[in-house]
Amino acid sequence: MTHPKAETVTRGPRPLSAAWGLAAALFLLGSPHCQARQGPRVFTCEPEWAALVVELMPRAQVASATTALQDPHHIEARPALIAQMRQAELAVCTGAGVEEGWLPVLQQRAANPKVQDGSPGMFYASDHVTLIDPRAATLNPLAGDIHPGGNPHLHADPERVAVVARALMARMQQLWPQHADEVAQRHAAFDQRWTSRLTVWRDKARGLKGQRVAAQHSTFAYLWRWLGMLQSMDLEPKPGLPPTPSHLRSLLQAWKVQPPLATVVAAHQDPRAGRWLVDHARPRRMLLVLPATVADPTKPMALDHWFDEMIEALLRAASAPTPTEASVAAETG
Repeated sequence: MTHPKAETVTRGPRPLSAAWGLAAALFLLGSPHCQARQGPRVFTCEPEWAALVVELMPRAQVASATTALQDPHHIEARPALIAQMRQAELAVCTGAGVEEGWLPVLQQRAANPKVQDGSPGMFYASDHVTLIDPRAATLNPLAGDIHPGGNPHLHADPERVAVVARALMARMQQLWPQHADEVAQRHAAFDQRWTSRLTVWRDKARGLKGQRVAAQHSTFAYLWRWLGMLQSMDLEPKPGLPPTPSHLRSLLQAWKVQPPLATVVAAHQDPRAGRWLVDHARPRRMLLVLPATVADPTKPMALDHWFDEMIEALLRAASAPTPTEASVAAETG
């Protein structure tokens, strides 16, 4: 199974690829590959943590509550998820408020003491790293999607992923001492490979430093910061609120002054706002639809491939020729 490639999107709806559809179908019910395993049962809130669990303990039976086509802020606490959490010996989630609309319901209804807050079996990735962009808490319903502790989308920073991996290894060893040596060996192999990949990604993406992007939401904020890029425009008028025509029109003048490298939306977001912006802004730039997480957590080196895909897409945008006014007139005429 492969990731869908990031593409320039300027006309018409973008159909879901067979790979995305299959990944969604598998992980809504739990992958049959995972069901066949006989190791500990692990519930994960997002696919990136499922992929990390598989890296450290391939024998584990892993279920992911969400897919790459879902916004992890907003899912339904379905009976199937309650059943998976009821059986889990470890739950791995992001925390920092991203799952606050549905995870507490799962914990309550599953009534599994192993995965309640404060228990060793409840692991929050955000507890082990420093978050960026903390916002002051507010009761104003018009303020948008505010996370007082900071941006929860920390998995888009590969260095923070490495920190979470070490902490998760220690938690697995605490829970399953009989597997401690195996988990340590798996982590050592992952950490060595990941350190090498960090060097490759830094070298490859050196030309992206200082580049600006327009994007919807702060989904990739950690990636921009790690690459030395700047999100100069947000398609959302306020965090978590859908783009509006008036807000999008307000971006056009700023675009003329400092054109971004590309417009980026996540695969789980509606691309129509991004498509409108690239159609109307001048000079023309690419619209990149990027997966906000891994498509198939059971795929070997799933996290590596995800970062590869995002960086390659940005490099393609950086090297794309700027359309001439004549070509734009011909296309729109």
